[in-house]
Amino acid sequence: MSRLTVLATAFCVLLASVSGSPVATNETATLEKRVTHTGRGTWYEVGLGACGYENVDTDYIVAISQDIYADGGNCNQYMRIENTANGVVAYGQTRDKCMGCDATAIDLSPSLFEALGADLGDGVLTVSWHFMSKDWTP
Repeated sequence: MSRLTVLATAFCVLLASVSGSPVATNETATLEKRVTHTGRGTWYEVGLGACGYENVDTDYIVAISQDIYADGGNCNQYMRIENTANGVVAYGQTRDKCMGCDATAIDLSPSLFEALGADLGDGVLTVSWHFMSKDWTP
């Protein structure tokens, strides 16, 4: 074999191994981690919420625990809420804080409570919920 053939073969092997390797970039992929909570869901009459917005009972509004509310970083963020008794899912927007709720409990507007297949007369249901990504809207 000539020296040129050996060099050409070595170059092809090197090129093939490099082209299959991952390429580093300055971009990073962010994977969202959603924590699903299970807790008590109750309903309340909405109005001017802690996030500073006026809502009405027909809006799909959620009040989260003051423990989670903190500085209002979740204001306007949507939540996926499931009634664990019947599997019905609805989405509500965080617009208030619930002073009497523990960390996994949420208060729902009457229309959102009913959208989960519950009767206002029941007053309480068990829900599982998690926040959607910040830019998500139904």
